[in-house]
Amino acid sequence: MRLDVVTIFPEYLEPLNVSLVGKARARGPLDVHVHDLRNWTYDRHHTVDDTPYGGGPGMVMKTDPWGDALDQALADGYEAGAREPVLVVPTPSGRPFTQELAVELSERPWLIFTPARYEGIDRRVMDEYATRMPVHEVSIGDYVLAGGEAAVLVITEAVARLLPGVLGNAESHRDDSFAPGAMANLLEGPVYTKPPRWRGRDIPDVLLSGHHGKIARWRRDEAFRRTVENRPDLIERCDPAAFDKKDRELLSILGWAPEPGGRFWRKAPAVEE
Repeated sequence: MRLDVVTIFPEYLEPLNVSLVGKARARGPLDVHVHDLRNWTYDRHHTVDDTPYGGGPGMVMKTDPWGDALDQALADGYEAGAREPVLVVPTPSGRPFTQELAVELSERPWLIFTPARYEGIDRRVMDEYATRMPVHEVSIGDYVLAGGEAAVLVITEAVARLLPGVLGNAESHRDDSFAPGAMANLLEGPVYTKPPRWRGRDIPDVLLSGHHGKIARWRRDEAFRRTVENRPDLIERCDPAAFDKKDRELLSILGWAPEPGGRFWRKAPAVEE
């Protein structure tokens, strides 16, 4: 996968040289190119922003530096043999970044990131490049950062770990929270390692049983318990048909029931004495 990032703070992307992402760059699955947006400014102050039309606080990033920088990134990528670019625009006004979207992006051969600063990038830039490639405006959460570089790091790490050969065990992400399949809309439960007893606390006996079926059931039950406690909204949006009999029995014990004739779950009403 080729990854291009255009930013006014290239040094912010230094973490892309460490950990799994750094190893992926060194081994070859991930080819990262960081571009300084100010290289495409032509005034003495290297200006990348201006006042917004219509008034209001803050500044807006200008069209010309972004257009020239993206044109160059595209030209370099095509010359290197990259194809099918996707523009990823980190913004709090974008669609939520999910594991499902991470999987989708991991299957694309070329991502181009445009982390903005100030009040964002002139809208015409996204409209222009949407005529050339898919554009994903993506939010990593319901909050506002000083810039999009942190979001680039988050998205890149989530995507890169899904690339073939990046994780030591190719099955490691199968049971992740939100992973497509059995873990969709569920949070991963607690995990344990040696020693079996620590400060008077034992690991659950089932994990020492060697019974793979019971261990799998325990892990799924714990996933449900954690999801109900921390993210009940995920349970509410689930399709009851996606749950087996034991899933539904556990949810009933935890105080949840399917809505009659519906696909969502709700808290079961308390029974009056």
